[in-house]
Amino acid sequence: MAIIGEITEKHRLSSPECKQQMMPVQDALDILHGKWKLLILMSLSTGPMRFKEIQRQVEGITAKMLSKELKDLEINELVQRTVYDTIPVAVEYTRTPYGNSLKKVIDELHAWGVQHRKRVMRRSN
Repeated sequence: MAIIGEITEKHRLSSPECKQQMMPVQDALDILHGKWKLLILMSLSTGPMRFKEIQRQVEGITAKMLSKELKDLEINELVQRTVYDTIPVAVEYTRTPYGNSLKKVIDELHAWGVQHRKRVMRRSN
């Protein structure tokens, strides 16, 4: 969180400085936006999976949306699609080493989500 502290210390950055500081976060959000991509990456943390296996793990996602999201993740080199020459054709998806580089981010987001859920539950009781 050094960047946030840096921004706070400077109080107000000039517009170009601010934009430059925010650009990497915007780039990451552009790739990971939506409610499904991180959940798909989480489901693939245990190893290669077939389409239907992912769909069962990511509750609520439609086949059409899963297909779109997997294509986006593949384009951004976070997921690899492997087609096996079998009858019927088998397709597996796995996280790439680049996709695995998000592990710390996903773990931190998970930990924050657990704390947030506890906080919300305390307020509602």
